[in-house]
Amino acid sequence: MVFLTSFAPSGATPTLFSKNSWSFANYREAWQRGKFLLAFANSTLVALAVTGFQIVTSALAGYALARLKFRGRQALLLIVLATLVIPFQLLVIPIFLVLKWGHLINTYWALIFPTAANGFGIFLLRQYFLTIPVELEEAAAIDGANRLQILWRIMLPLARPALVTLFLFTFIGEWNDLFKPLVFTTRPELRTVQLALAEFQEQFTNNWPLLMAAVTIATIPVLLLFLIGQRQLIRGIATTGMKN
Repeated sequence: MVFLTSFAPSGATPTLFSKNSWSFANYREAWQRGKFLLAFANSTLVALAVTGFQIVTSALAGYALARLKFRGRQALLLIVLATLVIPFQLLVIPIFLVLKWGHLINTYWALIFPTAANGFGIFLLRQYFLTIPVELEEAAAIDGANRLQILWRIMLPLARPALVTLFLFTFIGEWNDLFKPLVFTTRPELRTVQLALAEFQEQFTNNWPLLMAAVTIATIPVLLLFLIGQRQLIRGIATTGMKN
């Protein structure tokens, strides 16, 4: 329905078999009115930066919780899991004050730092690392590899499905995020795809064909990304169990 409505002239409903009712005018107007080129660039930059930070922090923390033996490891894991039940909206005021103290409001960093680490990613990679045989690490240690070399050369290549899963979840989540850009930025040049999409919704009336065209434009990138990585995503979820 979204796809069909996006091709309809204003006030009309398109059909699959009527060529006269199909029009690309909504897409041209939505692209120009929403300034989607700038919005795509901003959303891509923020999503890639957050995803990169989360992969690094999740890999380091997940490996430490999976392999290193230290006092309080289980308690730390429980704390990490506890963060998953805390809504981001509950933390927005202290995060805003920290960003304001650091003079980061109305910058890209205000959209990146608050979600640079995530308990879900840490737990996901920790669980996947537990499925990798310890003997591989022991063999690498005998050859003289240290912990970081083992992580980089042994664990991460073997954890590719989990990394792709984390990449897709994080990137799609950041692409669809409206809350952070709405609260932490006011500059038009920092507008993301979701902010551009929100501008098509008026208070009393909506041009539904135009709005559906904008929704389709905003959805295509993440849909293509999911189709490309769906096999690794399914494998990563299927092989990441509840191993202790």
